[in-house]
Amino acid sequence: MLRRTFIALTTTAALSTSAFAAGHSKDIVDTAVEAGSFTTLVAAVEAAGLVETLKGEGPFTVFAPTDEAFAALPEGTVEGLLADPEALAAILTYHVVPGKVMSTDLSNGMMATTVNGADVTIMTEGGVMVDGANVVTADIEASNGVIHVIDAVILPE
Repeated sequence: MLRRTFIALTTTAALSTSAFAAGHSKDIVDTAVEAGSFTTLVAAVEAAGLVETLKGEGPFTVFAPTDEAFAALPEGTVEGLLADPEALAAILTYHVVPGKVMSTDLSNGMMATTVNGADVTIMTEGGVMVDGANVVTADIEASNGVIHVIDAVILPE
């Protein structure tokens, strides 16, 4: 099972690399913009005033929810957060860990402190998960860190 999950993640990463072809020479924000599947995340980062931070030196590890992940939130949630930059920033910084954490650095039950100050739990059995969100594409390198694509928006308690 673990081998199959690893192969699936590796294949997904390899296939999605073309969407991030020049990602390593671009920062996290530009890499996300170029991918085209993070328009809600990029809009949220802009609304929260975090663009310059995520374009900064870093390194950062970003657990990036897809547009589909944001769309799965209850109706009105995204609009409400976009209208409340402080709450939005708290949620977005919960998706960022200082430093460059690659998938090979992860272990089952690992806790990672986010920029928000709260911890996320990493599980690696049966697939990599961050606070219950599945990592669907791992290790997308950017000039100032790494992006791991997740299938849900994670929320601090």
